[in-house]
Formats: sequence, structure tokens, C-alpha cells
Amino acid sequence: MTLRLGDIVPDFTQDSTEGPIHFHDWLGSSWGILFSHPKDFTPVCTTELGYTARLKPEFDKRNVKVLALSVDSVDSHKAWVGDIAETQGTAVNYPILADVDRKVSDLYDMIHPNANDTLTVRSVFIVDPNKKLRLSLTYPASTGRNFDEILRVIDSLQLTDGYSVATPVNWKDGEDVIIVPSLQDPALIAQKFPKGYKALKPYLRLTPQPNR
Repeated sequence: MTLRLGDIVPDFTQDSTEGPIHFHDWLGSSWGILFSHPKDFTPVCTTELGYTARLKPEFDKRNVKVLALSVDSVDSHKAWVGDIAETQGTAVNYPILADVDRKVSDLYDMIHPNANDTLTVRSVFIVDPNKKLRLSLTYPASTGRNFDEILRVIDSLQLTDGYSVATPVNWKDGEDVIIVPSLQDPALIAQKFPKGYKALKPYLRLTPQPNR
């Protein structure tokens, strides 16, 4: 199955380190991150899971739930969690799906046969409270993901959902944003952006980030 941005993501029920996960129900009204790992006890994944656990306060501030996936069993995951705590200095504070039957991996197209016909690639899916796919990333197994970038994207998505703006290259929370070209009514622009804007071109208008 090929998932495209804006699609309703597939629902599933699968066991995890925190019991069965009914994905849509588990998300509720939260944003969600689903990210996959090739297998347990792999070095790059160990660093990723630890770093993501340390980001929990940041995810909580943004109303984001985190869900990891690996194709190994719950018992294997629980043993691996001990290694993560020991080597990364933090406890894993979110569930890890046990996708032994590859059900979720197949639903989300996480297995790429030309890379490896049995292991998941490093996929990331950001899902909004309407269960729509808002971002997908696929990394090779050898490359660790940048979860600071994932946080940045969530900041952009949540901001641009609430205001008539887009975020420019390398934007970070608090920096200037772009007024979307479709917004042309001067009165509405003045209402939405009381701090004014700077027009570099008619289609490129920078304004201070609205208060979230």
C-alpha cells in the first residue's frame, strides 16, 4: 500500500510493550509519530530510541504521542529496553509495537525488497488528530534520523494549520514566516498580521511569526 500525504492512515491493532495498541483509538485527539526500526538490538536504533525518550517533554508540549515499531517480539523489545536505558541514560517512555507478523510494516509499506526483503527501513510518519498523514520520511538502515528536524516539522505543521502562513527554508519556531500567496485582501491581512509584513516580491511576504 502506498500512503500519500493527506490520506487517512490505516488503523490496526497490534501488541506492544505497553499492551495492545488500537492505533486510531490510541491516538485520540493527539498528533502522532510512528517510526520503524529494522530489528531489535541494532546500534543506530538504540541511539534513536534513547534520544526520542529524552524528547518526551517536547512532544507533550505539542500534544504528540510517539509509537515505535520493530519486527521482533514484545519479550525481545523488553530486553532491548534495558540496553537502551543502560547505554543512553534514559528509560523508554513510549510503546514499541511488536510487528512479528509484519502486519503494520505491510500496511505502511515499511519493507523495501530492494533494500532488504525481510527488515523494515527507517520510516517516519507524522499523523494529525484527524488521522491524516502529514509527513513521511524514509531513511536507509545505516543512517540515524534527526528527531530535532521532526520536532521542527511538527512546529511548522501546527503553526501553518492555524494561520495563513508557510514556513521558509530552515525555519525554526519563533522566526519570520511567509504569508501564503492566496491571501490578498488587505483588510484581512492587516487583521491577521497586525505586526505588518515585508514584501520582497508580491508573492514573497515575510511577517513575524503569529503567537501560537
